[in-house]
Amino acid sequence: MALKYRIEKFEFHDLKTKQFITILGYCYQENNETVEYSVKLDGKEVEFTLFRPSREDIIKSYELGFKNAHIGFRLTVPCDVEPTSIEVNAYTDTLSECILNYDQRKINKYRDKRGIRNYIDEFSYNEETKTYQVKGWAFSYEKEPITFSILNATGKEVEFDYKSKGRVDLYSLSMVDEDQIDCGYTIKWKGNAKEKYTFGLKTKNYQIKEILHEKSQGQEILSKVPKLFKMMSYQHIENAFRILKKKGVSGVVNRIVHGSNNWDDYHEWFLSTKVTEEELEIQRNTEFSFRPMISIIVATFNTKEEYLKEMIDSVRNQSYSNWQLCIGDGSTNDSVEKYVKEHYGDDSRIVFKRLEKNYGISGNMNGALELVTGDYVGLFDHDDLLTPDCLYEFVASMQEVHHDCVYSDEDKLNDKTKKFEDPHFKPDFSIDLLCSHNYITHFFVVNMDIVRKVGGMRSEYDGSQDHDFIFRCVEQANSVHHVPKILYHWRMHPLSTAMDPESKMYCYTSGKKAIESHFKRVGIDATVEMLPRPLYGMYHCKYTVKDHPLVSILIPNYNHKDLLKGCIESLMNVNTYSNIEIVIVENNSTEQEIFDYYKELEETYSNVKVIYYEGDFNYSKINNYGVKYTHGEYILFLNNDTKVIEPDSIEDMLGVCQREDVGAVGAKLLYEDDTVQHCGVVVGYHGYATAAFSLIDKNDFGYMGRPRVSWDVSAVTAACLMTKREIFDEVGGFDEDFNVACNDVDLCLKIRSLNKWIVEDVFSVWYHYESKSRGLEDTPEKQARFQSEIARFQKKWPEILKNGDPFHNPNFDLDKGPFTYPKA
Repeated sequence: MALKYRIEKFEFHDLKTKQFITILGYCYQENNETVEYSVKLDGKEVEFTLFRPSREDIIKSYELGFKNAHIGFRLTVPCDVEPTSIEVNAYTDTLSECILNYDQRKINKYRDKRGIRNYIDEFSYNEETKTYQVKGWAFSYEKEPITFSILNATGKEVEFDYKSKGRVDLYSLSMVDEDQIDCGYTIKWKGNAKEKYTFGLKTKNYQIKEILHEKSQGQEILSKVPKLFKMMSYQHIENAFRILKKKGVSGVVNRIVHGSNNWDDYHEWFLSTKVTEEELEIQRNTEFSFRPMISIIVATFNTKEEYLKEMIDSVRNQSYSNWQLCIGDGSTNDSVEKYVKEHYGDDSRIVFKRLEKNYGISGNMNGALELVTGDYVGLFDHDDLLTPDCLYEFVASMQEVHHDCVYSDEDKLNDKTKKFEDPHFKPDFSIDLLCSHNYITHFFVVNMDIVRKVGGMRSEYDGSQDHDFIFRCVEQANSVHHVPKILYHWRMHPLSTAMDPESKMYCYTSGKKAIESHFKRVGIDATVEMLPRPLYGMYHCKYTVKDHPLVSILIPNYNHKDLLKGCIESLMNVNTYSNIEIVIVENNSTEQEIFDYYKELEETYSNVKVIYYEGDFNYSKINNYGVKYTHGEYILFLNNDTKVIEPDSIEDMLGVCQREDVGAVGAKLLYEDDTVQHCGVVVGYHGYATAAFSLIDKNDFGYMGRPRVSWDVSAVTAACLMTKREIFDEVGGFDEDFNVACNDVDLCLKIRSLNKWIVEDVFSVWYHYESKSRGLEDTPEKQARFQSEIARFQKKWPEILKNGDPFHNPNFDLDKGPFTYPKA
């Protein structure tokens, strides 16, 4: 009988006065024997403190029925010196298992130098009383007292009222010790509604300052101030001048704000663009040739009458009338049943079933599913809303092709402010993004024939039952279609996951399980790692490399010994994938030191070979020529001005590339100041293409976490691009008419035409010093050549330029840059 466990958080606290490691998770044996722990640092057993929190969420999620619910753990391990390894073992009287084993690289990945932990739950302004209020929690890891301050726009301190608040919730999650329970705060002060204020927290050794923005309760402040200060580094100034030359002042400004997930005017934008009454009337009178019945299933549980009414009315107000609303009610009393029958009993399209008990979200949804008589099923939550044109837009999209699965964009309705917020403009179907997180969520409609084949919701996935259900449906679908319109409002209130991502941690464990089950069904060998806060609900899927194949790394080079040397040394000393050969394509270098270095390399490494291409510089020809001298089943096209950062970068790319459905894989490339240079390519920008998320910090969340998880794209840069040799040969390699530009995007689009995915693997991380070898396109001759190649690209690929990049939502203003919100 094995131990069941989960490491939910690992942090290496590197503070000014001490170093220590905290490890949070849960562990249990099915017969509920007490679990003990031992810890080794650098191979030696060490002392630690153990706190055992109650984990009712896990008990309930897995229906364990334990009397002793304290199956959680928080291990605090002091470090006298910086550790090179840590091992944690869990054991009972009958079992023993290693539940964590990290080397120095992995420990450093979770290094945290913050001495103060702060989280703002709410920041608001009361117009009547002219009073600001900020609520949240903060504590010092060194248990020092924290001094708070509020500064106005001129930097002057403002008087405020302060009240501490007990945060038993943090204690129960083992985030704080018992003597830190009173870490909650409520701060109020009088102020001007239009003035900006800064919130300061300070201890003896640390201080934090954040500019306060009015925002939704439970959403973390995403202040741009630290990033803007960082932008003042020399490299950022150099990058800014580079962009200024290429795209003008607006380009620089767009890059600074690029990646922000804030859109203050979204509510007004939505109201100004939503369907009008005149348009709804036209929709009501439209006669479709394909007119399926859409059965919407919803599970209710003690639903508030206000939410119940708004939810049902949003269905009844649909401009498309061939629908059915199926309600499975697991409430503890008959109030929902009475309300529905009293107010909607005369509408035969609304069918209701009172369940014998509360079967949980999956069981209650399945109860609603039993009522379905329609052609398609739509998943609906009991406190959410459909826009009145939702079903019309879905059916309209099915006229030419009867898609098996259809989903739309969505936003959130703030129950407190009654404003629409946080729009999720989604890409067309992206299997890698779905494996990174459930980006589809709402509104999702699936052919009932598919449902009969795959079955309904599964209670063992409660919390992420829709993720599991969507996986099973899309696996069987003939086509999965995306309607790029906001057609669903996800209500945010204190009990919803939309409001507080940490309120239901078991959801994320269930999401991991859903992805693992998907891989098992489709025959993919992979492990799934749940990412830490603030990336809850997002995952790193690491695909197992099979047969340890040879990877041929092809590097064109011209002079610049130091650049090439840095690249080679990183491949030999940082990279951990061993079965590689390196083919350097020398192209008309003029410096003797580079030829001396070539000789040194070939004498030192048996797997390094230098070949010579004597024609004029043509990136496509050079790489096509170089491929002839490679022997690997997989080819990694790599610039000479790159360096490996994450040691398993090549292995991670290779695991993805080995998938049958993948044609090419790109990496996350950083400038030397740790800002993003490349995180996938968006096609269509100014008639060609551009890199996504350029110049944001390497750890920035970007848009919907996209720079932090793997996703499918139309293209990646050949500065670091891996593909299968057979696919490269099948598409004819690089188009040699593209001398310098467009060749990598063109190659990827040719691979996409084979119905293969192009994957942006953000867990493969490299430095890229960008065009230092050949220089920038900064002369009239180079600019003219660049424009001529763009013109040829436009002629070759008119459809994607006309229809838009399928992985970049058309609601974004691509003229301003990728993932940039439209002007309100």
